[in-house]
Amino acid sequence: MDTPDATEAFVAHRNLLFTVAYEMLGSAADAEDVLQETWLRWADVDHATVREPRAYLVRTTTRQALTRLRTLRRRKETYVGPWLPEPLLTAPDVAEDVELADSVSMAMLLVLETLTPTERAVFVLREVFDLGYDEIAEAVGKTPAAVRQIAHRARTHVAARRPREIVSQAETRGVLDAFRGAVDTGDLQGLLDLIAPDVVLLTDGGGVVQAAPAPIVGAAQVARVLGNITGALSMRPTRVNGYPALTLFQDGAVHSVMAVRIDDGRITGLYAVRNPEKLSRLDRETAVSR
Repeated sequence: MDTPDATEAFVAHRNLLFTVAYEMLGSAADAEDVLQETWLRWADVDHATVREPRAYLVRTTTRQALTRLRTLRRRKETYVGPWLPEPLLTAPDVAEDVELADSVSMAMLLVLETLTPTERAVFVLREVFDLGYDEIAEAVGKTPAAVRQIAHRARTHVAARRPREIVSQAETRGVLDAFRGAVDTGDLQGLLDLIAPDVVLLTDGGGVVQAAPAPIVGAAQVARVLGNITGALSMRPTRVNGYPALTLFQDGAVHSVMAVRIDDGRITGLYAVRNPEKLSRLDRETAVSR
């Protein structure tokens, strides 16, 4: 039964719960749905029996997110073109927590997409939120020993695929400023100096707006596509998912949001979200926390 104290406890942990759900799902809309389901269960529980509201709420959110994650995987099988996480406009203070910013970055969320649902839940709860194995075991329905094995497997998998180092905000901003200048002026050589030979460009239109139906791979191919932007689109700096990024405009309207992955000082991944359904939250900051 809902009480003022129960409502206060939920509100106090809401940003944390949203972050858990978002890192598991890569979708703010689905994360909000998970929070609604968590709230309904929290409102019905006998709060006198709950010793640690934070732990209870995280467990409930994780279970609901796992259920939804399996549904999302089926949905992604029929998604038109590359699927990218929903970008979030984040506050500057997110950057102060380097590990949090890295965990919600577009590059990391794409790495997490390569894990199984249970591996993803265990990795997020252990590596990002530092929960104990016993607590994670309750959340995912496994034994603590099994969770330890899953955590080791997920950690190894992520380590082999994540960016080679956490890039500073200043370096990301500097690379993006140079990138924007090269695209705006049509400086092909300047662009080629910034992108890695094996750079990958992903554009997510969701079948709603025009976008490349498959990843574009290689510096020459990516530079050719970016050359078409010169004079057609304008770019402004923004901050999404904890890091500097670019918002692209066409005739004054938002065309897309572009985030980058940087390895060894060069751009190895370009992630352009065009699907209008994924751009609806860019008019306000979304609070994320640990």
